[in-house]
Amino acid sequence: MNYILKNGIVVNEGSRQQKDILIKNGKIEKIGKNLSAEKAKIIDVAGSYILPGCIDDQVHFREPGLTHKASIYTESRAAVAGGITSYMEMPNTVPNATTQELLEDKYILASKSSIANYSFFMGATNENLDEVLKTDPKNVCGIKVFMGSSTGNMLVDNKDTLEGLFSNVSMLIATHCEDEDTIQKNLQKAIEEFGDDIPVNMHPIIRNEEACYVSSSLAVSLAKKHNARLHVLHISTAKETELFDAKLPLSEKKITAEACVHHLWFSDEDYQNFGTKIKWNPAVKSAQDREGIWRALLDNRIDVIATDHAPHTIEEKSNTYLNAPSGGPLVQHALLSMFEHAKNGKISIERIVEKMAHNPAILFRIEKRGYIREGYFADLVIVEPRSSETVASENILYQCAWSPFEGTKFSHRIDRTFVNGKIVYENGKVIEAGNGKRLHFKY
Repeated sequence: MNYILKNGIVVNEGSRQQKDILIKNGKIEKIGKNLSAEKAKIIDVAGSYILPGCIDDQVHFREPGLTHKASIYTESRAAVAGGITSYMEMPNTVPNATTQELLEDKYILASKSSIANYSFFMGATNENLDEVLKTDPKNVCGIKVFMGSSTGNMLVDNKDTLEGLFSNVSMLIATHCEDEDTIQKNLQKAIEEFGDDIPVNMHPIIRNEEACYVSSSLAVSLAKKHNARLHVLHISTAKETELFDAKLPLSEKKITAEACVHHLWFSDEDYQNFGTKIKWNPAVKSAQDREGIWRALLDNRIDVIATDHAPHTIEEKSNTYLNAPSGGPLVQHALLSMFEHAKNGKISIERIVEKMAHNPAILFRIEKRGYIREGYFADLVIVEPRSSETVASENILYQCAWSPFEGTKFSHRIDRTFVNGKIVYENGKVIEAGNGKRLHFKY
């Protein structure tokens, strides 16, 4: 079906204007005033914001091998309900996506079940450089390097391997940066003090500023040495933000950074109320760190806002500190959380669009997505500012069925989401109108 979105407030490329949008054959056919077309369904969205669909450059959808937590199907449904129309998923599934065959298996799964558009990172290990170098940059978003252990077993800590990756890989290298030696030393101190009963508020002390900075500064130095494209994921400390440049336009940057919604929302003061539900790697740290991340986001040292959506069952998260896994579900409420910051004067809606749609498209060189432009795919989200949404068990779409935002009342609501010109979310329900498409990249 073709559509005309009438009278919406189009937020795009730094401005907001009341415009109509004609959607035809899955793409944006025309943007203007008083549009009309034969056989097009008219949807009046007066007073609502029309944004380009968000592109989340870091999610863990758990398939294959961890489908008791989540699947591509369930989490892509939650994503489109939250206005995220494209995602890039991480390789630490089971088995790890560290060969071309295993990577392609994930693309096949997504082609059959993903409601949103998709791409999957190729995973690096200490032993698979030859396999990494076979990756096609036109069809794969990037190479993921865990320079600190996280969920899974993909720690890359061999110096020769790191040199080989940064000197040979021409496509984007995305890194998880935490120094494992520092973490293990801090963990042993905590075990000596608390035994098996480590309080969760020790998490940012165990995975502290030093652990993050040692690793992220190493990644930056390697990227500069070899002129590599580096994207440092989920910055969690103010100190790390000093590593990044605010002056260059994003299209000219070789070294970039990402902030995640939980590091912009929570601080270490929240461990008392939320416990292991807000246990992430890297850890949520001090309010001062949170403010430092905000400053870097707003002055363009940090380029992208993402989620690091990483669901676990509530039974798993309810364990003791040492046994509870790190990560939490976020895609359904990430955009709404950012609109809450906009309501409170922290960031403009135009900057939200820049950081969650335009910049991921620029950074990853995604073809014809991330903007509201004629000829681009009609990936759109309509946000309603006149009605609120409270996160509750009955409206959470994650397979794990919980959210760190549970009980939060957001002042905006996602009204509709379009993926490739099809309505996939409307009136609080996901509409399975067909699957998303594999993302392609300009190289």
